[in-house]
Amino acid sequence: MTDGIILIDKPANMTSFGVVARVRRVLSQAAGKKVKVGHTGTLDPFATGLMILVIGAECKNAGSYSKLDKVYEATIRLGQVSTTGDPEGEVRDVSPDIPTREAIDEAIGAFTGEITQIPPIFSAIKVGGVRAYKLAHQGKTVEIPARQVTVHSLEVVDYAYPYLQIKTHVSSGTYVRTLAADIGKRLGVGGYCTQLRRTRIADWDVNQADQSYDLTK
Repeated sequence: MTDGIILIDKPANMTSFGVVARVRRVLSQAAGKKVKVGHTGTLDPFATGLMILVIGAECKNAGSYSKLDKVYEATIRLGQVSTTGDPEGEVRDVSPDIPTREAIDEAIGAFTGEITQIPPIFSAIKVGGVRAYKLAHQGKTVEIPARQVTVHSLEVVDYAYPYLQIKTHVSSGTYVRTLAADIGKRLGVGGYCTQLRRTRIADWDVNQADQSYDLTK
């Protein structure tokens, strides 16, 4: 393929840029020339799931794919917080209190609909032309403005303290790491995202992902 899109199921512990590089290498070798490949929205290294890669001439339409709604499944670890909002950060205990299921349901309901989020400083958002995570790693103060996002649906899949599993359908630009931290904060016990999987982007499902690409090489 030299033009179009490829659906990829990203494995954990790999950057989105790493996925693009490996697919580019495979396609370029097959075509006997360099093939242009881009992504339409990053997934954190610890996260897994659906990525839409644009190939060749389709790269000019990458922005239209990045604006689509997405569905995620996530696990939130309550009682602790992480500096990055995920397992890669420095984790510390906050509270030993165990929220009731009623408190969980109330917190979930507070984050449905149009909400305001402040994206994490360890993110790919550009601040003054520089990726926020690069500034954060340098120990610099990073101020990211709040943004309006839409949580179309948010449901509890399972709750067995300290782990809360959720499924959510969100607008583009929504950070599930921030959602996890905000839910933990509202419960008064803290929380961070230990697992994250993107299962849908608009009408594309992760089960449609092309399995012919070996991303381990």
